[in-house]
Amino acid sequence: MTEEPAPAGEAEAPGVRASIEAVLLVVDEPVAEITLAQLLERPRAEIGAALRELSAEYTAQGRGFDLREAAGGWRFYTRDACAPVVERFVTDGQQARLTQAALETLAVVAYRQPVSRARVSAIRGVNSDGVMRTLMLRGLIQDVGQEPETQAHLYRTTGYFLERLGLRDLDELPELAPYLPDDLPDDIVEDK
Repeated sequence: MTEEPAPAGEAEAPGVRASIEAVLLVVDEPVAEITLAQLLERPRAEIGAALRELSAEYTAQGRGFDLREAAGGWRFYTRDACAPVVERFVTDGQQARLTQAALETLAVVAYRQPVSRARVSAIRGVNSDGVMRTLMLRGLIQDVGQEPETQAHLYRTTGYFLERLGLRDLDELPELAPYLPDDLPDDIVEDK
């Protein structure tokens, strides 16, 4: 299937195949042929043929991905032969080390939970909002509701946090007081 070039002087619109690829790159679930046909304002048969041609091309070229029909629609999938590489990439990404700021923030949450972002920032002496978001994305802390008086969101560690540290429960966290300097205010020093 060849696509007509745009007439001279007109802005070149993406072709059907390029448009299909662009849409399929951003979807979370398979997209039906009819949905693509309506979106691109083309006959369903033309869209179906383009999808099958793209799929065959990717396979013939040995690309790292497949275009497959599944669950009533079409979607990109990792080629089976590439699955070990992708798995290693995803697993290694989860093993990335935490920054010093993330470790400090995580320690404050672990020892003071449930705790608000403002309290974490006050204890650390710097804004901790970005670090808190990162820790939530990594599944190490979670939002557990709001403080009744201030409506501030409260955070605590997760089961994944315990698993990563090899702890059965929070009672196994080491005592903090022996590691703190002697000149801290009493409201910061609280034995767990």
